[in-house]
Amino acid sequence: MTTASATKIDNRLNDLLDIRPVQPLIGAEIHGIDISKPLDPATRDAIRVAVVKHKVVFFRDQQLDNGAQTSFAQQFGTPYTHPSPNRDQKIASIHKIAAEDFKKYEVHDYAKRGDIYHSDTSWRLDPSWGAVLRAVDLPEVGGDTIWVDAHQAYEGLSDELKERLENLYVTHDFRRFLVPLGIDYPIIAHKVVRTHPESGQKILWVNSTLNPQILGLELAESRRLVEEIVDQYKRPEYQVRFSWKPGSVAFWDNRGSLHYAVRNYGDYPRVMERILIADEPIYAEI
Repeated sequence: MTTASATKIDNRLNDLLDIRPVQPLIGAEIHGIDISKPLDPATRDAIRVAVVKHKVVFFRDQQLDNGAQTSFAQQFGTPYTHPSPNRDQKIASIHKIAAEDFKKYEVHDYAKRGDIYHSDTSWRLDPSWGAVLRAVDLPEVGGDTIWVDAHQAYEGLSDELKERLENLYVTHDFRRFLVPLGIDYPIIAHKVVRTHPESGQKILWVNSTLNPQILGLELAESRRLVEEIVDQYKRPEYQVRFSWKPGSVAFWDNRGSLHYAVRNYGDYPRVMERILIADEPIYAEI
């Protein structure tokens, strides 16, 4: 979809979809649509524009199984198969996200502190652009997910810090997970400040779950800057918090947002199903 057509759709989004913002800056619910059925091209394009504009959109009361979730995601690009062993036996691009699995992984300092703001597959040269997450087994209360507007987090920085971060790169190191699976993938570095390929907005792109280190700086200075960036993500005015219910689906833009799973539900075996949507390679940016 071209920028011109996206702008045209953006100007009449509310004529095509029933969009209700959840917060002023990020997040919206889309009502009156059954995403288990094929979308006509205009509706599909309008949903994509809404995802880019609002960073994350939510659908309620949907009746999806793995096949329907996959069919919905495929209308927005090629599903990406995550290397996690928690793949569906029949549909490899379906990735189960289970609470019990988080206990198995050793985490680094930022995650231990609870600063687990991240975007999916940023450890790749060509990260996925979108993600569709479906609730499968929920606790009675708790288990919300928070999304952060990475553009507003950037805009909230001082001019001096914006200028300093402009040409710096930060590591996205997933090898602690990949190596035990026999996958030899290098440590990737992306720009700390990226330009969103569709909206043109500048975003802060540091994944605090992937051992971030800003290249070319002393470790202490790198840590100080990363912590300052994470503090931006934690500001409530840049966030939307979504309470899951049976039939809930979230569709977000990994390039314009970060998210945080709130694990406040004790030992309940919460289960979600996720599909990632592949993006065009961004090698030229690296």
